[in-house]
Amino acid sequence: MGYAIGYARGKGTFRVYVLGLGAVVFSSVAFLTGSQMALILGAAGAVGAFFFFPLIETDKARIGANQYGIFIEGFGLIAWRGVAGLRIAKRAIRNIAVNELEITLSRSMDGAIMADWRDLPYHRLLMRLPWRMPSDNKLLIDLEPFGGQPETILTEMQRRWRYFSGSNQR
Repeated sequence: MGYAIGYARGKGTFRVYVLGLGAVVFSSVAFLTGSQMALILGAAGAVGAFFFFPLIETDKARIGANQYGIFIEGFGLIAWRGVAGLRIAKRAIRNIAVNELEITLSRSMDGAIMADWRDLPYHRLLMRLPWRMPSDNKLLIDLEPFGGQPETILTEMQRRWRYFSGSNQR
């Protein structure tokens, strides 16, 4: 009775391949001409492609929920008893509306987390993670790259939260 979702196909393909192609082109120009600016642009393209690379790995579950709690890639497993609320937070970046799953913790993070997966390998720390934590008791997950509608993801998470925590939270 678990729920898991990964990144949608095509959400990061353009970014990764265009930045990767730019890295190859500018690095080649730098090698052939000795241009430092082309070398810098090639390195920037490679770093950008590396950062967005997880978006093209669509076969992995990045977030989900099961009987133990909510799991988030690169963060850990949050026990149901540590969840005080789930909702969609809408935020505007320039003229774009962004939907984020806001998980409010009922206790400190050390008391809410069952399995801590934040100790990642160094190379993975430089890649995109699906979560951010702006305050001590709130966790935000950008739902834009995921393969589902934000309302559906929220509904599935809330349904499991109500079922497994044994209460009638909304």
